[in-house]
Amino acid sequence: MTLQNLLGISLDAVQPSRDQVTRLLAAAERNLADAQLHGLSSENRFDAAYKAIMQLAMLALQANGYRTLTSRPGHHQTAIQTLPATIGMSKDRMIVLDALRKQRNLSDYSGDLVPESTLSECMSSAFSLLADVRAWLQANKPELL
Repeated sequence: MTLQNLLGISLDAVQPSRDQVTRLLAAAERNLADAQLHGLSSENRFDAAYKAIMQLAMLALQANGYRTLTSRPGHHQTAIQTLPATIGMSKDRMIVLDALRKQRNLSDYSGDLVPESTLSECMSSAFSLLADVRAWLQANKPELL
């Protein structure tokens, strides 16, 4: 799969924007800060960490000149599953993020509780993705920082 192959199906072409990238980066950082608030429930902390993952995945697409077609189902799945193409993430790590997406769906749509171990994995994955996206931007698109 290439990003070009997904145009019109689940992606749209956009002009990479420094303003959009910096806003998404700041939003992801705020969500990670919220995810660390121990006064919140595990579900809300998980939601905040997962939201940071999504913002970073969207940022990676934006930096490469794409965005998901949010009017179509599966835009979260597309954003996560394109990370190997956008920032060179390993497929193994992408699979973990996709499993967190599925857990988020269970929590949001079925009311399932989020175990502490899943919250911990989501937070760890979000912080790792933040570091990876920053490093990728610095090495490949420093003009967007």
